[in-house]
Amino acid sequence: MKAFVYYEYGSPDVLHLQDIDKPVVNDDAVLVRVRAASVNPLNWHYLRGVPYIMRPADSGLRKPKNSRPGGDLAGQVEAVGKDVTRFRPGDEVFAFVGAGGFAEYARVPANRLSLKPVNLTFEQAAAVPLAAVTALQGLRNAGNIQPGQKVLIVGASGGVGTFAVQIAKALGAHVTGTCSKMNVEMVRSIGADHVIDYAREDFTQGGQQYDLIFQLAGTASPAACRRALTPTGTLVLSSGDSKGRWIGPVDRNIKAIALSPFVSQKLVSFLMKPSGEDLEFLKELIEDGKVTPVIDRTYPLSEVPEAIRYLEAGHTRGKVVITMDDSTDT
Repeated sequence: MKAFVYYEYGSPDVLHLQDIDKPVVNDDAVLVRVRAASVNPLNWHYLRGVPYIMRPADSGLRKPKNSRPGGDLAGQVEAVGKDVTRFRPGDEVFAFVGAGGFAEYARVPANRLSLKPVNLTFEQAAAVPLAAVTALQGLRNAGNIQPGQKVLIVGASGGVGTFAVQIAKALGAHVTGTCSKMNVEMVRSIGADHVIDYAREDFTQGGQQYDLIFQLAGTASPAACRRALTPTGTLVLSSGDSKGRWIGPVDRNIKAIALSPFVSQKLVSFLMKPSGEDLEFLKELIEDGKVTPVIDRTYPLSEVPEAIRYLEAGHTRGKVVITMDDSTDT
């Protein structure tokens, strides 16, 4: 089968499309014929090995631990392991596989898999797993979102942000999103009650207070975000912008953890955990029409480096999706 691999850190130019062996199915895993995948910021972070703080324990100190990029996918079940009872060959599924998604076939642990929403194409479904599960877990698990709360999504036009706006609305919140001027109407169209153009208004100085702030972009510090929180509000940090190559946006997480014991507000550093159960929950929201993926661009599998380069430039609206083009079909 054809799959992208890389053996050194660097730009997307270090990626190579090669013929490799098809994965062998484990007892508790499923072999999926990939019909579409999607690109996430995690892909270029792993590709470049930045911030450096992630290398020793996660990505590899001098060279990548895992040579197979690609986390999100949607496709059809080709084979199942002997301990798998929930899926069978032919099922249309979607999943966050962690690695190896930019390929014609991928091995997926059964507990990271869900049946694909019936109202989505493979391309739309592939846009969901990492971004939507991050949004769901950040709002529900870390943020303890409640109906009627005022919620601010910082970075509402990005991959996670577009899902966060819709999920927060589905869970009964009053939602404000921040984004650039060019994305204001799009963010409003997916359900935001109010949209802030971050170039014209600083949410930390505007006087409005929120019960929950979900920071996915920008450079505002936890101390600055606190000004926009109610006295018992919650700040959830998942990402953010930073040019630092050593610790990147992790500095804000460290500051939040250090500050949290001394303030009345809850400051939470958060990382997504893959979950088939959460994909099932999202599947129901999608089939009920409450959540719809926002797709910026699609690229064929052969153009994965170009797709990553486009995402890394930082101007995407929603998700970037990879399709299986005829030239790589076997």
